Amino acid sequence: MSLVVRSAAFSPGGDIPARYTCDGADVSPPLSWFGAPKGTVSYALVMDDPDAPRGTFVHWLLYDLPSRTGSLPEAVPVGERVEGGAVQGRNDAGRVGYSGPCPPRGPAHRYRFTLYALDTFLRLAPGASLDQLVRAMNGNVLAWGQLVGTYARYSSSPASGVEAQPSDHSGWRCRLRTGPAVVGNCTHLPSGLVMLTR
Repeated sequence: MSLVVRSAAFSPGGDIPARYTCDGADVSPPLSWFGAPKGTVSYALVMDDPDAPRGTFVHWLLYDLPSRTGSLPEAVPVGERVEGGAVQGRNDAGRVGYSGPCPPRGPAHRYRFTLYALDTFLRLAPGASLDQLVRAMNGNVLAWGQLVGTYARYSSSPASGVEAQPSDHSGWRCRLRTGPAVVGNCTHLPSGLVMLTR
């Protein structure tokens, strides 16, 4: 592993803002990278969730991204081909392109953005599956790097306790309830603790 992958939207191991999930605009986050070895011809990107209830869930496949590329902007359009020549595969939601985090309510899930530097163009058709992508990459990977972010959808209760909703800032906006009355405001921290902000 020699590639360094980063996002301007969240730090390594940090919370992915709701904008990039099914609770927000559901657009892809901006990504950038460096450290590709000599001989790199193209890149392939896999985003997945290893904590999905039924096993690893693939959220995004992108391949044949030319080696001159060092970043992807926010909101890469959903569709077969991306400006610059890259091609998008079919994710486990049945969609060609990006589908953001959308975990069941409960503990945070990890989302891995894994970038591979390849010594060739794969020339797979649009809509390829992860299995097809892995077979095509076999023997052609020069280096790889990974960025991991987390996302959680907290439970809420209309009667009492904490009522939460995602925020594009650190933590989650929420309200404390006792019966029908709102008794204070709070913020869910990434650790799962609740900070009062009355």
